[in-house]
Amino acid sequence: MFIRLIVFFLFISFSVSAQQDVTQLRETALTFQRQGDYANAILILNRALQQQPNDIMVLTDIAYTYYLQKDYAKAMDVVKPLLEREDAEIRTYQVGGNIYKAVEEVKECDKMYKKALKKYPNSGVLNSEYGELLWAKKEPELAISQWEKGIQVDPSYSGNYYHAAKFYYAIPDKVWSLVYGEIFVNLESYSTRTAEIKMLLLESYKKFFTNSDVFKQYNDRKKTPFEEAFLQTMEKQSSLATNGITTNSLIMIRTRFILDWFEGPGKKFPHRMLEQQQYLIREGMYDAYNQWLFGATANILEYQNWSNANTEAQSKFTYYQRNRVFKMPPGQYYGAK
Repeated sequence: MFIRLIVFFLFISFSVSAQQDVTQLRETALTFQRQGDYANAILILNRALQQQPNDIMVLTDIAYTYYLQKDYAKAMDVVKPLLEREDAEIRTYQVGGNIYKAVEEVKECDKMYKKALKKYPNSGVLNSEYGELLWAKKEPELAISQWEKGIQVDPSYSGNYYHAAKFYYAIPDKVWSLVYGEIFVNLESYSTRTAEIKMLLLESYKKFFTNSDVFKQYNDRKKTPFEEAFLQTMEKQSSLATNGITTNSLIMIRTRFILDWFEGPGKKFPHRMLEQQQYLIREGMYDAYNQWLFGATANILEYQNWSNANTEAQSKFTYYQRNRVFKMPPGQYYGAK
């Protein structure tokens, strides 16, 4: 019995050690991959594979490295068998989708995403990337349905908000370009996509208030209760847009909107992004937040002047923003689809 226990613990120790080695090798390979040294990345990953034959994450790393190297034939050879495995994970399907898109095998890619989403229906990233494929296939209604589904099932994944905000910006309905765009920049505050969506938000407000009757562009379709409440509350602020949409006018419009929202609809529609704005007003950081959101986009010189005159307020908000984790909780989905 004693000998069996020794053998058992030796086996466990060996397995843990091997796993640590594979993890370290993967990290080393990832460093080479980031540097664009794909040959060394493949070399290291093959060493990891010798220790853990058929390890699906190592094989997925290899397929992805070949994809980055633009050696799509080898990437496909590696990833195809992985997509048939029972232990295929979300990342494996992500890499598979990238490779299928690269070689323009649209039908196979579509089939793969459907299979992946059947297995992982609550994956935000898979819903987002399948929506991208549907958009590329010129099926916009199916694409937005996929992005809305992603927002509903995985509310803290940023990608679906990014695509949905752009979709709604391109059509007359602006409630969701405003709501989803602002959620996105809070989830993904310092990426290359952030500046793009900040511009979209500013332009969305301009288009939103183009007509004094903000309901006018919505009369062709049925509105959700959240949209109805949002429009009613925002319409109260229309007079503040008379002289145009600037950072200062937006601060007034949005402050009044938040105060009115939490006097009424906020009780019925709890919403983390709007609640954060209420908190920022209460803590004296709302001006700085709106300057971060719109200032540099609307007028860079005015933003620099504000920053120079309000260094303490800007520092306070920047510290808060960089030290908080913004997430959208489940159960706060009021989307149109």
